[in-house]
Amino acid sequence: MSVSSSVVITDPLGLHARPAAQFVEKARTFASDVTLDKDGTSANCKSLLSILKLGVTQGTEVTVTASGDDEQGALDALLALLQAEPEAERSP
Repeated sequence: MSVSSSVVITDPLGLHARPAAQFVEKARTFASDVTLDKDGTSANCKSLLSILKLGVTQGTEVTVTASGDDEQGALDALLALLQAEPEAERSP
């Protein structure tokens, strides 16, 4: 079985290098297989190159799918990262 949920990317820079690296780092802490889907293309969430190749920009809807023993925890943690307030908009 698996769990999935969609989210729209709000960061003006999209899922660029730094947040993508943080996303992959978090995904690697889970045993579950996790994918990120954009427009019918799927990427392994534990591979930085795979995530960057998706070219996720602001306003893009992506779907995170997790399958495994800790799938719900993986899904919740990764969605939280994608929905976090963009760094550029945080107060100093």
